[in-house]
Amino acid sequence: MVSQPARPVGRGRRVQDPPVAARARERGLPVVQPERPSLRRFRESIAEIRPDLGVVVAYGAILTRQLLDVPPLGFVNVHASLLPKYRGAAPIQAAIAAGDAETGVTTMQVGPGLDSGPMLLERRLTIGSDETTGELTPRLADTGADLLLETIERLEQGDLVPRPQTDADATYAGRIDKRDGRVDWTDSATDLVNRLRAFTPWPGLTAPIAGEAVKLMKLSRVEPGDWAADGASPAAPGTVLGLVGDALVIACGFGTAVALEQAQRPGRGVVSGGELSRALDLV
Repeated sequence: MVSQPARPVGRGRRVQDPPVAARARERGLPVVQPERPSLRRFRESIAEIRPDLGVVVAYGAILTRQLLDVPPLGFVNVHASLLPKYRGAAPIQAAIAAGDAETGVTTMQVGPGLDSGPMLLERRLTIGSDETTGELTPRLADTGADLLLETIERLEQGDLVPRPQTDADATYAGRIDKRDGRVDWTDSATDLVNRLRAFTPWPGLTAPIAGEAVKLMKLSRVEPGDWAADGASPAAPGTVLGLVGDALVIACGFGTAVALEQAQRPGRGVVSGGELSRALDLV
């Protein structure tokens, strides 16, 4: 089995194997972790094994044509989107952030490009209206494992016909970092609610409220008409509008508003929007 090398992780920067490498070692499988899979000596070590087929899942590196040509059946990739939509490193987050009602898993032949090879099989899943990345990911992983086994069996039988992707329909889902979790209140309420779902559990959403970087834990959309008189101009994005129950209502872009139901201040526990309002004297 081939995996990325061990890397420093967490606040302590302790060097750890990727989970797949640790699990492989637990099961007694040999593990190879090249820093650069493009090197000739790595390709030659794979060729010595004489594999019939290679499988790539979330490896994080583009393989060279010389390496891809080693197995007679090539390499198969499992990708967590309905290609050609959401090529790249964060397809699950991209689908949720866009408000999509459906996603899925695609198996494809690996080429030298990024998630652009001919497609083999796909399986569709419905995204729950409140589902987060943390909830959707294991469902897609289970589906992907089943689809991979079916793909390998049918490749052995020779009854799969690859379908080329249409590059004009492709979208790219780039790698996410902590900065993507910064809130811009000029976004619409729907976009912010979907982004929180997409960025849960990581990196989450953090917004400036009363001079503090507050982590938004639970959001829902509310109708701005409940907070403005007829004919009144919408409040400026970021304006605290009041409380509904124990949720704090904040104006967003395009005349929309969100109810902040749960939040977390730096170094403190999770509280309701009402408790946050009282602690910061917002209403």
